Amino acid sequence: MYGWRIFVLTGALLFAGGVLRAQKGSVKGFVYDQTDGEGVPYATVRVEGTETGAACDEHGFFYIPNLTEGRYTLSVSYLGYARKTIEVEVKRGTTTNVKIYIEPQDVQLSDVEVSAEKQQSRTETRVSVTSVTSVDIKRMPTIGGEPDIAQYLQVLPGIISTGDQGGQLVIRGGTPVQTRFLLDGITVYNPFHSIGLFSVYETDLIKNVDVYTGGYPAPYGNRISAVVDVTTRDGNRKKLSGKLSASPFLAHALLEVPVVKMREDRNTSASLVLNTKVSYLNQTSKALYRYAGNEGLPFSFYDFFGKFSVSAGQGNKFNITGFNFRDLAAYRAVRYAWNTFGVGANFLAVPRNSNLYFNTHVNYSQYEIGMSGAEYPENRSMIGGFDIGMDFVYYIRQGELKYGINVEGTQTQLLLTNQFMQRYEQNQNTTDMGLYLHFHKYGKRFVVEAGARLQYFGKISSLSPEPRLSVKYNATDFLRLKFASGMYAQNFISSKSDRDIVNLFTGFITGTSEAPGDATGKLYDNIRNMQRSVHAIAGAELELPANVKLNIEPYYKYFWRLLNINRFKQFNTDPNFIIETGHAYGTDLMARWEWKGLYLYGAYSLAWVTRNDGVQTYPPHFDRRHNTNLMAVYTFGKKKDYEVSVRWNFGSGFPFTKTLSFFENIDFADGIGTDYTTENGTLGILYDRIINGGRLPTYHRLDAGFKKIFTIKNAVKIELNANVTNAYNRNNIFYFDRVRYTRINQLPVMPSLSVGVSF
Repeated sequence: MYGWRIFVLTGALLFAGGVLRAQKGSVKGFVYDQTDGEGVPYATVRVEGTETGAACDEHGFFYIPNLTEGRYTLSVSYLGYARKTIEVEVKRGTTTNVKIYIEPQDVQLSDVEVSAEKQQSRTETRVSVTSVTSVDIKRMPTIGGEPDIAQYLQVLPGIISTGDQGGQLVIRGGTPVQTRFLLDGITVYNPFHSIGLFSVYETDLIKNVDVYTGGYPAPYGNRISAVVDVTTRDGNRKKLSGKLSASPFLAHALLEVPVVKMREDRNTSASLVLNTKVSYLNQTSKALYRYAGNEGLPFSFYDFFGKFSVSAGQGNKFNITGFNFRDLAAYRAVRYAWNTFGVGANFLAVPRNSNLYFNTHVNYSQYEIGMSGAEYPENRSMIGGFDIGMDFVYYIRQGELKYGINVEGTQTQLLLTNQFMQRYEQNQNTTDMGLYLHFHKYGKRFVVEAGARLQYFGKISSLSPEPRLSVKYNATDFLRLKFASGMYAQNFISSKSDRDIVNLFTGFITGTSEAPGDATGKLYDNIRNMQRSVHAIAGAELELPANVKLNIEPYYKYFWRLLNINRFKQFNTDPNFIIETGHAYGTDLMARWEWKGLYLYGAYSLAWVTRNDGVQTYPPHFDRRHNTNLMAVYTFGKKKDYEVSVRWNFGSGFPFTKTLSFFENIDFADGIGTDYTTENGTLGILYDRIINGGRLPTYHRLDAGFKKIFTIKNAVKIELNANVTNAYNRNNIFYFDRVRYTRINQLPVMPSLSVGVSF
């Protein structure tokens, strides 16, 4: 029924578009970077002498319809690039196809560049989404001399990290399993390495990152909290290029090969990217960081990424992406090992005389993790599956219509033993399907993005209709008001609990048909075991003189069905799963100012997160009331080849459950015949009945960095980075080991020096 309605609507729009094109003409094309042939996302293309124009999409594609026959001048502008103009001729009833190449330029903000960014703000709702580039990531002080999205995400409003080593990223009250992480459209189930400071995403290859902290549109599904969508560059199509770098933490090598070189008079080009990273911190930390002791920091990882791209005709493109990420960690006599790999292909087709293009994708990814130790039972997990789909984009005047379909097949395996030696084992297969429609239209005052997603979960035979809406009102030239809301569902859960403070074992399972219970053991029989949430976000954007930008967003997320593994199961009659509800609400503030070589940034989050297990309402361990990030970057020198940066983070204390007393725990292995007067028991802990009723001390940390770039004959660049993490050596608590009665702190002062050579 829904597919038929979309088909009819699409046919009507295509017919109407055909009538309009018969009366007038149009211009479409791509904007490329002159140096490497990469499409420039979100560049602004305007028709000089008119108010007509368009913003490029993530591929660098633009479409300007309804132009009267004649000659026009197109003006292209984007931050960090020189303004470019070209002449085009438009004929009635036809579409003019163009390719526009723009050159990077190290200049300060100009009126043209500011207006380009303002144009995007005026034509998109931009509610609870932040777009990040590799330039943004490289601005902040780095840990270990290697800039990484895992570090940059922590400065965005609404995102907190639960620890400097082995911690998790929590986005507006949603756990990692409730956030969808994508790499070129491929799902990455665990995107962060064991030490927690680095991700699997390579900064030098990042083209754009869209971070949706809530209220995300209909093209995204099967997650109930957030989306982090990472798109990588194609390789350099003009010349052989690459980079080598090393730091106390890791070594990195990148190679970009123009298999078929791009020329403006040639319609076909191809490139190959190969990238690898190897961590050796477990070895270097023994010599460089005394606090690591003789054992060193027990973390190591290996990354490999490859991408082959072919472009043909007026924007048609075919990509194949593959990756493999491996981690090893040994902590408290427990060994962890996990392996992630994936491969995906997508084909972007742009019909020559149409205002529609479509993208077809076929992806597969898999994640495996194992946990073992002499004193611990073996735990292991695997999740893997395919994703096949098609997405269509149909351009209309001052807007677009997106629609698509995808099918996901997933297999999960889990073997888990809890502290009561209760064993849980699952091996399941499921097939899910999603169908979506997304309509985007902008005018002088209002911007509307409305859509819906229909998600079917095969394992639990459940259908989830999910409406989405996002609206912006351009009140004045400097004030914009916005609102977004939507419904979301997913059928994946994690073996981690919202009460786990430190847990490197991340297992996944699909939704189950078993009847879940609550903390009392009460079973819920007639209930669909999918997880559900509703988001509501309001906001205001303010642009003040001198390029000062402010953004405020109050938000509310209601998790009206959460499914978790029953980590406190003691008897076979206890349910394997428990069901909870949750709330996450607060306000996020962001301010930034850029003037000449100075960049100032500030973010503040006021947040509350709660869970209700049927017995009591409690804050999960990641409930941080106040979180502040301040950052300053100054670039100077004749060639702007010096840079200093500082970042300060403050966070109020995380909650924890208090200890009432200790006792000797006798297991009575011989039943009533056990002689408790001579039996040696283990240490037992009696916890307070109020979950997470206490608060840890506040957290704050200052990082600083210095960068110098040497250029040799405009062909080779040598980059030196000196950084210090936790500059004033604050003793920030990570957690308290109750058994050993020892406080475990997070990272102490940690200096580092790195060098990178790019060509």
